[in-house]
Amino acid sequence: MTRDGIALEADLLGKKYGGSGRGWALRECGFTLPTGRVCALVGPNGAGKSTLLALAAGLLRPTEGTIEAPPREHLAYVAQDKPLHPRLTVADTLRMGRELNPGRWNDEAARRVIADTLDPGAVVRTLSGGQRTRVALALALGKRPELLLLDEPMADLDPLARHQLMGLLMADAAEHGTTVVMSSHILTELEGACDHLLLLHGGRIRLDGPVDELLAAHTLLTGPVADLAPHTVVESRTTGRQLTALIRREGPVEGPWETRDPSLEDLLLAHLRTTEGAPA
Repeated sequence: MTRDGIALEADLLGKKYGGSGRGWALRECGFTLPTGRVCALVGPNGAGKSTLLALAAGLLRPTEGTIEAPPREHLAYVAQDKPLHPRLTVADTLRMGRELNPGRWNDEAARRVIADTLDPGAVVRTLSGGQRTRVALALALGKRPELLLLDEPMADLDPLARHQLMGLLMADAAEHGTTVVMSSHILTELEGACDHLLLLHGGRIRLDGPVDELLAAHTLLTGPVADLAPHTVVESRTTGRQLTALIRREGPVEGPWETRDPSLEDLLLAHLRTTEGAPA
């Protein structure tokens, strides 16, 4: 059980898979996610994002450390493969969701996701990938979870449908105070929607914190090649005598440089392009 005001918390969390060639998917991960946040979970392929979400959902057991989340009846998890019963209709699927979640189910929230886009009598096995995504999200929102875990939820959707469903998810989360953790490779999808960031790289947490605080702690600068001490250099590139760098500031930035605030995309790409990333 999580502490008051905390939606998800990990301490020295690790998960190791057995078998030839397998190893640690996560190692020594620690973070605290307050309730009511919309958290972007970002990292390259193989960073451990799906493993972390499955651990949070209680579908995997940690090899070491702990992860604390709300009880299973108070969370919802939408996996990448959107597992649904292929022989049920859309209406039957939502009816099953209602019967499995007595006292918590909200028909209006579920039907809002599929309104005017899906025939309730359509059989799941006949649906496209994007349509299955809508049904899976309808089940998740209908459950009225305290914590909503989404693993690449919009990957099967066209840009217009992604925009519409993202708006619906964010409005619903804001109205009900739902904590959302969403992994995505579409960085522009996260900017403006998420207020907390978890960056995974090599199975470890590289960045963790409110987005506005992380952005405020970094600066993009351009100018002549010079010593950037005492700042932490996340990434730097040199072209001739010109230096371009993203730094994590340790006090005022002094020197003959042009500076600007980074975007979330600038911040993420710079940390993802480095092997180790700057200290969290």
